[in-house]
Amino acid sequence: MSDEDTAYLKNIARDIQSLKSQLSQVITYMHDAESEVPEKIRRFMMYMHDVHDTMNFYRETGQEAPSHVKIEAERCDDRYRHLLTELYTDGGTFEKVRQEMSKQPGNRWDHTRLLPKSGE
Repeated sequence: MSDEDTAYLKNIARDIQSLKSQLSQVITYMHDAESEVPEKIRRFMMYMHDVHDTMNFYRETGQEAPSHVKIEAERCDDRYRHLLTELYTDGGTFEKVRQEMSKQPGNRWDHTRLLPKSGE
């Protein structure tokens, strides 16, 4: 192997190490962000917002939203409640966040009201 090949391989190794380090940092940021709001619910809320905007588009033009749009809005409403139930119960992300928030002083709202009582 020539010196040029060795230098080339060292450059590749350095670049791979740099990419690995940066990717690790991005994954850490993602895990940190998802500890507050899981990606699944964030994306669902974006979709639900889009459906709501579609309904408003029809209203703004003086039309009633078509039934297929209304049906999708109804599905989103039910699914949103299902997802919230999952996130607030059985150690779900929102339950964990609420528990942490309830320990912090100076909260404006009562975050203990939805927490399971001990022994439940």
